[in-house]
Amino acid sequence: MEIRVNPTRMELNRLKKRLQMALRGHKLLKDKRDELIRQFLLRVRKNKELREQIEKELTEAFAKFLLARAVMSAEALEEALMYPTARMDLKVEKQNIMSVYAPRFLWEEDHAGSDEEGSIYPYGFAGTSAELDTSIDTLSGIMPKLLELAELEKSVQVLADEIEKTRRRVNALEYVLIPQMQETIRYITMKLDENERGSLTRLMKVKDIVRAKV
Repeated sequence: MEIRVNPTRMELNRLKKRLQMALRGHKLLKDKRDELIRQFLLRVRKNKELREQIEKELTEAFAKFLLARAVMSAEALEEALMYPTARMDLKVEKQNIMSVYAPRFLWEEDHAGSDEEGSIYPYGFAGTSAELDTSIDTLSGIMPKLLELAELEKSVQVLADEIEKTRRRVNALEYVLIPQMQETIRYITMKLDENERGSLTRLMKVKDIVRAKV
């Protein structure tokens, strides 16, 4: 590899300072990458557990709903579910994870349309089945978990992107920039040593000539 640089003491000192900065930056980026991976794995595990829990509860809720549909007429079921009594207000904020921003969902339930304060059932119990009540109750409890799952999955995605970017920067420093600077420093040091030996040799020849003339 041909190195094009002015082999001077000033250039050598400048490169040594740059190398020190690059080494510090490399260590900081490696530490950041390792912590990002740790945060990523924590969220992946939690995401897996929460998804499995939600899928199980949804399966149970849908099974109960199918039973309710089997014992109730289509008109009665449609009438029972026609007017929801609760509304969810959703607010999206940002959370900082190792200088990576992921969404955070905040929500509030508004039961203003309910006859009973805080009731999740949009119907009376006289003409409906217990299976429908159970299904509604399960689905109501799943909603916050679904928002938490969406929050987790988005944070996993942005962390994965940041890990890849950080990995590329670490590799660029470790395998390209730092070795290039180290090689250039060795080259300049070698050239300066050669120049110093050459100057010393010339000085000794001059002394020999002066002595010969005396």
